[in-house]
Amino acid sequence: MKVTFLGTGTSQGVPVIGCDCPVCSSLDFRDKRFRTAIHLDIDGKSIVIDTGPDFRQQMLREKISSLDAILYTHQHKDHTAGLDDIRPYNFSQKKDIPIYGTKEVLEQIKMEFSYIFQEVKYPGVPAVIPNEITKSPFVAEGISVIPIEVLHYRLPVLGFRFKDFTYITDASFISEKEMRKIKGTKVLVLNALQKEYHISHFTLEKAIEMVNIIKPERAFFTHISHKLGNHKEVEDNLPENIKLAFDGLKIHID
Repeated sequence: MKVTFLGTGTSQGVPVIGCDCPVCSSLDFRDKRFRTAIHLDIDGKSIVIDTGPDFRQQMLREKISSLDAILYTHQHKDHTAGLDDIRPYNFSQKKDIPIYGTKEVLEQIKMEFSYIFQEVKYPGVPAVIPNEITKSPFVAEGISVIPIEVLHYRLPVLGFRFKDFTYITDASFISEKEMRKIKGTKVLVLNALQKEYHISHFTLEKAIEMVNIIKPERAFFTHISHKLGNHKEVEDNLPENIKLAFDGLKIHID
């Protein structure tokens, strides 16, 4: 399995015009972050988790030429707004793209992209096949997936486990029951927004605490805001088995 970080930032973590903070003025490419999303190359399938506003640029940058399925963690716009840009994949592959989300996520997508779901469609609109999922394991295009429900303040959000890899973003709480689904993971991706307390995201300290509880072989932090600081500074002070993810980072998992 190959995992590519399409984006590791938030709406407060992407470069801002005119901002001269240490992150925006940094010359380190790792401090330039698109909205959080990943791509999985797994068992011959091309799967994306979340299509934020930067989806088109991310896929072009990584030269990803095929798309078999999209999984959605939740319905916030920074994770769904790029759905319209799947059209080139519809055209090139001559097929509809399956999308997977909870009932609430699919309802939000159907409302915000209503033109996709009209009975009489305008020619060329994105073509999708909605698949409703819950906290129960499911299969996406032949790939087994274990959903992990976390809380984003009070909003339920899904993380996903594929074999020995688990991806969680926009979390501020994980119940003991859901934690049991994560145990045994070799590689964990987890959100670490900033150092100061935040109502709906793990802080850097809390994310490190969660890694110490779960005990993966390797962990990568994502969903990073300006307030976390420069990539090099932060990573130099992390435990040896934890890295700060960056846009374009690729990791391989046996």
